[in-house]
Amino acid sequence: MRNKPCEVRFLPLFEKDLTRVTNYIKYQIHNPIAAMNLVDAIEQAIIERAYAPDSFEPYPSKKERNTAYYRIQVKNFEIYYVFVDGIMEVRRLAYKRQNIKDIL
Repeated sequence: MRNKPCEVRFLPLFEKDLTRVTNYIKYQIHNPIAAMNLVDAIEQAIIERAYAPDSFEPYPSKKERNTAYYRIQVKNFEIYYVFVDGIMEVRRLAYKRQNIKDIL
């Protein structure tokens, strides 16, 4: 584990996923507090993982990749990221029951 967190970068796709999920919770389910709590939980999980982003088991993928994907589970969602050149690049946010093969 590192003494300080590594640099974290967010892809626009992740930001779009997060916006879509929180808007759904806020406006379709009418629960803005749950949306805010989810954002807080996601933020906290990413901050914690940034101390040791590559010390977890890579996400198993049948697709040939140049870099390994890692997964963080938060409530009913999964965050997918890669760790390249000392940077944790957060790429996607998916609902647990979503077919992740379609978006990775």
